[in-house]
Amino acid sequence: MFRSLVRQTAFKQVASRLSARAMSTVVEDSVGPKCYGGTYTVTLIPGDGIGQETAASVKAVFEASKVPVEFEQFDLSGFTEESDNLMQEALASLRRNKVGLKGILYTPIRRGHSSFNVAMRKELDIYASVAHCKNIPGINSRHKDVDFVIIRENTEGEYSGLEHQSFPGVVESLKIITRPKTERIARYAFDYALRNNRKKVTIVHKANIMKLADGLFLNTCRAVAKEYPSIQYNDMIVDNTAMQLVGKPQQFDVMVMPNLYGSIVSNIGAGLIGGPGIVPGANYGREFAIFEPGSRHVAKDIQGRNTANPSSLILSSVIMLRHLQLGEHADRIENAVNKTLSIDGVRTPDLGGSHSTTEFTNAVIRNL
Repeated sequence: MFRSLVRQTAFKQVASRLSARAMSTVVEDSVGPKCYGGTYTVTLIPGDGIGQETAASVKAVFEASKVPVEFEQFDLSGFTEESDNLMQEALASLRRNKVGLKGILYTPIRRGHSSFNVAMRKELDIYASVAHCKNIPGINSRHKDVDFVIIRENTEGEYSGLEHQSFPGVVESLKIITRPKTERIARYAFDYALRNNRKKVTIVHKANIMKLADGLFLNTCRAVAKEYPSIQYNDMIVDNTAMQLVGKPQQFDVMVMPNLYGSIVSNIGAGLIGGPGIVPGANYGREFAIFEPGSRHVAKDIQGRNTANPSSLILSSVIMLRHLQLGEHADRIENAVNKTLSIDGVRTPDLGGSHSTTEFTNAVIRNL
């Protein structure tokens, strides 16, 4: 009897924590984010390109806002093989802290190591990528009233990394789609729609050509959809999705799709609302969560020029703060960013402005 009451109390405590999080993973208290003396420890990986500059902006804003977060920073880089050992240290930190904030790591084309970004998600089974594409008032864009969420399966599909040369000049690349992982991402998408008062989920696929792989993805998502009678759903071929997005993006609400399609669609979404500098993102697993820009660009071409837009990483950190149940701090920082962009008109060159990264950061701090 006593054990039963203890279990019920523990369950209620966990349920309370989960309901308080905006886009939380299903995590037990025993493996939740690490908090000591009211301060959370978060793994910080600035990434390549503009990563150091945007991470410095986040740290300055957090310090000014007195956010109870301490960072364990790892200057991991995709440009060097020597980062392999540092990668293991960063993964150990993520396993310890359960929460990470990262920029984008460079992935070599043709030769070199495999993607650290992909390896990190696979190693920690961070299976759900979430990117929110929404107009920011005052930012010029081709369409108004854009507000949709891209939910992307993170651990398989074309990013499985299984390819080989079967004969000189002939390469075979394997696309892996499994029913368990498709069910998992489909349920995540429909649960997200329920939690966030969204009305419709669109399943994106190419089952007309890849009848087995994408056929499995589509049919599995359809089966899961039947468990959510209050949520509308439809499906759309990925190439038609691209056209519909640039033509009438307002028709989309929540979108769920395999890995590669998610990469493409998130870039289209960024282009619709003003660019990759204002799209936040998050990645969730059962135990771990990593927050990073929703449109994954290294932006090495502007590295070190003090012209990078830190908004996407700052807004990703806002999602992280809500995950940590630090909602007051999250609201304050998000409102400061929106006021800086929309009312004050302080904008970096990617948004048509002339302000530097430092000037933008200082403006956000003034608006806290």
